[in-house]
Amino acid sequence: MRAWLGLLLAVIVAWPAQARVVEPFDPWQRNSQWQFRDLASIRQSGELRVLVNQSRNSSGKVRGQTIGVESQRAEAFVAFLNSGQPAHKQVRLRLIPLPKDELVKALQQHRGDLLAPGELMDLRKLPDELRPSRPYKIQVPMVLVSHYTTRRYQRIEQLAGKVMTLPRGSVAVAGVERLNRSLQEQGLDPVLLDQADPSLAVEDVLELVHAGILAHTWVEQPIAERWQGVLKKLRIDTGLSLPGTHNMVWITPDSATALQGQIDRFLRDYQPSAQQDAAFKQVYQRLYRVRYPLGRNDRARLAKVQSALKAAQQATGIDWLALAAVAFKESSLNPAARGQGGATGLMQVTPAAARAVGVGDYASAQGSALAGAKYLAKLRKEFFQSSKIPEHERLAFMLAAYNMGPHRLQGLRAEARRRGLNPDRWFFHVERVAMEQLGMGNVSYVSSVNKYFITFDRERDLLER
Repeated sequence: MRAWLGLLLAVIVAWPAQARVVEPFDPWQRNSQWQFRDLASIRQSGELRVLVNQSRNSSGKVRGQTIGVESQRAEAFVAFLNSGQPAHKQVRLRLIPLPKDELVKALQQHRGDLLAPGELMDLRKLPDELRPSRPYKIQVPMVLVSHYTTRRYQRIEQLAGKVMTLPRGSVAVAGVERLNRSLQEQGLDPVLLDQADPSLAVEDVLELVHAGILAHTWVEQPIAERWQGVLKKLRIDTGLSLPGTHNMVWITPDSATALQGQIDRFLRDYQPSAQQDAAFKQVYQRLYRVRYPLGRNDRARLAKVQSALKAAQQATGIDWLALAAVAFKESSLNPAARGQGGATGLMQVTPAAARAVGVGDYASAQGSALAGAKYLAKLRKEFFQSSKIPEHERLAFMLAAYNMGPHRLQGLRAEARRRGLNPDRWFFHVERVAMEQLGMGNVSYVSSVNKYFITFDRERDLLER
């Protein structure tokens, strides 16, 4: 834990819980009267609402720098619409980030004017009232992505019986179904699909492959190549692509003919800047990378501190594997670790922090685990007890507050509400505000611990033996 946590804890004990978000969040409350709009209505309103995939790859922004490829494209489109227009016809951009598998429904429900997914969509399943734009990338394959040390296969049939983890909403599901029919005809086992946790976007799945936590995934080739630039241990096997290809498009209501015409004109001529990924690489090359937490030595360390973590769970109700994930991030499960400002042990707790939650023996594995767990439990009770917060999001908020301080986080939640994001969701909502205002440090911390917890939880039965 950071060296300043001791001072923070001393302050928080004295402060009342404040800046709470008390109003219920209703994502549909302002949309009930909306209808499909064409360009004239959009210009009259002064706002173009673009539904976009919530992944950082599609729509991220960090400290004012746009790193999402669809955010960049949408910004360029708004500039295109505004070119040569008088002031009263100028429009501003409003991005509405949603999970990929909710985007089409959201457009049908008039929550946006166009859909810019940033990933492939199965256009055969597109409702009749919606229409794809001209493609801006054609015949995009879903390529196999693995860790560079993973066995290299020569034929796609060799993947029979293997487990593949896919981001939610991935068009690869349909490709795997076609592949499995072919494998069945050959008397081979099917490829087994593992759907990623809802807190993980495509870039998170790629990071888990990069760490060797996941063996393989199938991803759109442009996305795989972009992330290979910062995740250097990824290997892309274009020869093991899924059957079939798709085009990358935007999607509009079929009735919005003027908007469609402007989109098609824009996409026909649009060329991304040669420096498009400069900010992206600058941000992500400096970030902490998760590593494989279940190697032989790490399993041995976890076994040695398991009793301390389980005792802390017994005392606080915090899952011992969630505590293990924090400890792995903070100290690599080393009870003797020493950090800045007197931070000590598994959870890198400072003496002041331990005293603030009533733990005197903070130097031992048991004391460090208990102090960290009691602080997380305190955050849960004082700030994140609401039933509106889903359980996996509650843990994320606790981790974010553990890292940045609860009152700063409550301010971010209030700002998320102001923007129309959900203040009771950390992933892809409040974390988006944190990225823009504070940078990637806090977001990376929560993301890393979350990935370690998911990894440990997948092996729970083995780890608890």
